[in-house]
Amino acid sequence: MLSLTLALSQRERGKNPFSLWEKGGEEGGRRHIHPPHYLPNVHKKESIMKAIYRIIVGLLAATCAANLAFADGQGVSKNEIVIGTIQDLSGPIAAYGKQARNGLQMRVDEINEKGGINGRKFKLVVEDNGYDPKKALLAAQKLVTNDEVFAILGHIGTAANMAAMPIQFEKNVINFFPLTGSRDMFEPPEKLKMASAPAYFDQMRIVVPQLIKQKSAKKVGIIYQDDEFGLEVLRGTEAGLKKAGMTLAEKTSFKRGATDFSSQIAKLKAAECDLVVLGTIIRETVGSITEARKIGFNPTFVGATALYTHLIHALGKEAVEGLYGVHTAAHPYADDPHPPVREWAAKYKAKFSEDATVFSVYGYAMMDIFGKAAEKAGPNLTTDTFNNVMEATKFPQDMFGSPECSITKTDRLCNSKVRLAQIKGGRWVSISDYFAAE
Repeated sequence: MLSLTLALSQRERGKNPFSLWEKGGEEGGRRHIHPPHYLPNVHKKESIMKAIYRIIVGLLAATCAANLAFADGQGVSKNEIVIGTIQDLSGPIAAYGKQARNGLQMRVDEINEKGGINGRKFKLVVEDNGYDPKKALLAAQKLVTNDEVFAILGHIGTAANMAAMPIQFEKNVINFFPLTGSRDMFEPPEKLKMASAPAYFDQMRIVVPQLIKQKSAKKVGIIYQDDEFGLEVLRGTEAGLKKAGMTLAEKTSFKRGATDFSSQIAKLKAAECDLVVLGTIIRETVGSITEARKIGFNPTFVGATALYTHLIHALGKEAVEGLYGVHTAAHPYADDPHPPVREWAAKYKAKFSEDATVFSVYGYAMMDIFGKAAEKAGPNLTTDTFNNVMEATKFPQDMFGSPECSITKTDRLCNSKVRLAQIKGGRWVSISDYFAAE
């Protein structure tokens, strides 16, 4: 609201500044007087109103000009861009969430130390969803309503994102590069959806036929988490099998948070599966494979990007040797053969007193792209200007091996390529070039 105050002299306070006539005198019972000295030298009420109107318009124009750079979007002020992230910091995949948060914060700090973006510095607000959709919804409500973030970056978990996105979109808040391979993160196309993780469906649809051919597999089975994440792995596996002219020999599921997989593994063994797809994350992966080894069941195991983490070989040790996993960016081992990655990993460890992981890379890389797009959008950073930059820009492959990234109005997934890695000698080793989704 703009308030316009007319300063009156002590003698004239209380008078109506718009009254140019007083009763009495000649001229039809009225006496003509001059307007008070604090008003323009005019003699008609319309002229006074026009003069005041010009003053108001001028003040409004000046105010609009001063605020032009941040007039259109929440989370953007003269000196700051407020962004949020929702991670699992206390639940079953907290190891992922904490590392993703660290990666984001590392790149935010680097950008801010160099002066920020177009004169603005980033403020990162972190919330915990505990890998629980209900907590994710509450976290999203806080970020978009109380913190008034411009965008939410790297929200982890399929079900968590599904709970949060409606809240975000009501406030015109971008969901940027969520840490899940669900197709719902980019379908149907929507300008507030910007995804980077290849769909779990496509990962399995592409990789399963490749391994069937490579391993001469005859019977394929699957064990999967009974939620949207696991179901997408299942659907992709079925699509890949159809392409190979096969069907599932066995399928079995478990509830989120399960720790005993003996009955599921027994079913897969009884079906004589020689290739088993894992719709699992950390402890479910290690638990399932360990149980299989214990009962002498040794098929080829393969899983989606959700299990591509150093924690699998750190926890599973010899039991998980030979496991195949889908990935894009490579895990940043401290002795990586590429000097830029080694240097980055050393900086990360110095900052957080722990080794970086691929989820640290995910957080860092997405913040790097977000920062570049925000800078290119210019001083007038809004949802629309940011979206226009994202749709017009191809971001090149980064030092971690992530493929080129770009989105369009009709394709909100910036990359659909995947490659295979295998645990060899207690570490992940990339064993293929990128496969493109057909």
